[in-house]
Amino acid sequence: MPSSQKFRDHVVEQFKGELRVTTRKMMGEYILYADGKVFGGIYDDRLLVKPVPAALKMLPGAKKQLPYEGAKPMLRITAEQIEDSAFLVQLLDAMLPEVPAPKKK
Repeated sequence: MPSSQKFRDHVVEQFKGELRVTTRKMMGEYILYADGKVFGGIYDDRLLVKPVPAALKMLPGAKKQLPYEGAKPMLRITAEQIEDSAFLVQLLDAMLPEVPAPKKK
């Protein structure tokens, strides 16, 4: 089931004022970027982030879930955490230094 535009808009809005957060639609889902780096995505109306050390530290009880068949597991952000925009911004700030830059083509 593809993710809804409404859920995508809500998630992006929760990063209040973080203009560096952008999305790209891909096969009905949304890839999340910040400062040109992929840090997560929206899959089946679930917000998932890469399991970098900072995210693992800030999300100690987070469930690892597959965004799609054959993908690497990612950390699920709960509905309560999505509603806490200050937490999302703090998580993003902690994660970004650990998220690899895109590979040069």
